[in-house]
Amino acid sequence: MSDIGHNNPPLDPKEAIERNINRKKSILDREPQIYKDIPLPSWIELSLIDVCNRDCSFCPKSDSSIAPNTYNKMEFTLIDKMIEDLQEINFDGSFTFCGYGEPLLHPHIAQITKKIGEFWSVEIVTNGDPLNKKNLRELYYSKVSKIVVSMYDGFEQIEKFEKIIREADVPRDFVILRDRWITGDEFSEYITNRAGTVKSGNQTKVEDLKDKKCFYPAYHTQIDWNGDIFLCPHDWQRRNPMGNLMQKKFFEIWTGSLMIKYRKMLFSGKREAPPCSSCNCHGKVHGSKHHLAWEKSNKL
Repeated sequence: MSDIGHNNPPLDPKEAIERNINRKKSILDREPQIYKDIPLPSWIELSLIDVCNRDCSFCPKSDSSIAPNTYNKMEFTLIDKMIEDLQEINFDGSFTFCGYGEPLLHPHIAQITKKIGEFWSVEIVTNGDPLNKKNLRELYYSKVSKIVVSMYDGFEQIEKFEKIIREADVPRDFVILRDRWITGDEFSEYITNRAGTVKSGNQTKVEDLKDKKCFYPAYHTQIDWNGDIFLCPHDWQRRNPMGNLMQKKFFEIWTGSLMIKYRKMLFSGKREAPPCSSCNCHGKVHGSKHHLAWEKSNKL
């Protein structure tokens, strides 16, 4: 199922985002998996490579002083370590490849998806620029569950990607096309300030948020190219890593004192430490079941 079909008009931006939120609920808002009385994440985001071919105004990558393209990429030693750690705790959640760069620019993207897809569902979020019929077909046979293409240029992109899908001869529902062509101040209505790193539009001030609670660390975590684990995808300046996967096991970091500290703070609506202190994200869109499971766990 796609956000927009070949013969359908473009969605209103708010409607498109609502549709994406509803699609993700079945993945993110499932009943929490409990291991040793601890709720495990339902969603792990991998930042495979620290480079993007675009410099969108709503993204920190548009400012090289904040998020420069370093071209650093995740290696197989880290991926193998991560798989081993997650198998130890019987992790049964899902993966998304997105993070701080364009995942399809990783030279070994198909091999990585095949490794991880052997055990878990893998979704790739891409701007679509590197996509062609050859690599789309290769990804389909490399155990990728879904390709999500964020289209930023306009309605005319739909036919371009529909043509690639047809020529790759993959099932139509393997690819989701999301319209993201928003301009000017509209960005602030639908896209956050990425923890204070983006100024596009009339961004809501953190102090003006009606509800500052955030459930991201209840159900989600992000693993950077070098194994650093972050609370969520909004810490573009990488200000506060929770630990490094090459130095500690995943479960040790997930249940570590720093993660617990942030959960206590964010579950009570206190955004007092970076990056949360400058983040205007509405953090309760997903994760309510995981939040309740954490509250009942007596591990906070």
